[in-house]
Amino acid sequence: MRKSKSNSRTVKQHITSRQTDFARRVFSVVSKIPRGKTLTYKQVALRAGRPNAFRAVGNILNKNHDPSIPCHRVIRSDGKPGGYNRGRKTKIRILKSEGAL
Repeated sequence: MRKSKSNSRTVKQHITSRQTDFARRVFSVVSKIPRGKTLTYKQVALRAGRPNAFRAVGNILNKNHDPSIPCHRVIRSDGKPGGYNRGRKTKIRILKSEGAL
């Protein structure tokens, strides 16, 4: 029984480290978006190496609390702002102040 517990821990650790690696790549891509510009969730996923993971990008950015990562500069493919962990109105206000909307 003990052996199976360690195997399940190893699998969970592998999955977590893989997600963390993708999250780091997402944050790297997003941190390079210049003021006044935006990228879509899909563009971020593509640049982070997983083109179909645009929903995962949204989930990763929703958990971001680092002000140095401008996750407000990531918008939906239809041009709408999308969600923001500090509120959609705040996202719109910041994007307008930067000249991106």
